[in-house]
Amino acid sequence: MIDVSVLPVYLTAVLALLLIPGPDMLLIASSSMSYGRRVGLFASLGNATSGMILTLLAALGVSALIAMNPLALNVLHLLGGAYLFKMAWDCLRADAAQAPTLDEAQAVAKTFYQRALVSNLLNPKALVFFVLFLPQFVSTNIAASSAEQMFALGMVLNVCGLLFNLLLVALIGVFGRSLVDNKRFRTYQHKVMGAVFLLLALWMISDFV
Repeated sequence: MIDVSVLPVYLTAVLALLLIPGPDMLLIASSSMSYGRRVGLFASLGNATSGMILTLLAALGVSALIAMNPLALNVLHLLGGAYLFKMAWDCLRADAAQAPTLDEAQAVAKTFYQRALVSNLLNPKALVFFVLFLPQFVSTNIAASSAEQMFALGMVLNVCGLLFNLLLVALIGVFGRSLVDNKRFRTYQHKVMGAVFLLLALWMISDFV
């Protein structure tokens, strides 16, 4: 369902996008560093799940309708920023004495899956990106409809993104294990993640204010 002639250019563009540091990379890298590879893996899966949902919305035209509605975008900005601020607050107010060990950190994997999923779905910049990026590679030279091509292109992007994030988690997880085993680092573990969520919240609402 993809015009083979556009694949080289598309894959090059995807690779370039993956190499540009962004909020998704920051969240996945910091969670892997702070809590280990298992948590980073689940954060990557949460991000991939949200990407698939956004791909489906873009293919169905829902994303385009939302992107053309300033009120809807503003609501997403506020909801996304508020959600990230709440996560930052929860982390910053956590008792340092309760900072989890590596085994305990694995129990929060589900939480980080949900956080990565929800924060990306509530990010209007991600939604607009899918609306603007995927149509650039839709071809009129094949029988597949625009919706089918956009869905296929989006799935390729998501698979490449997941593989890239898993590689990132594997590399950073090595250092994460050493940090989690460090008693001094565990004292500031929640604070580090709180600062990350605060930065993401400020980034998300930067276009709104």
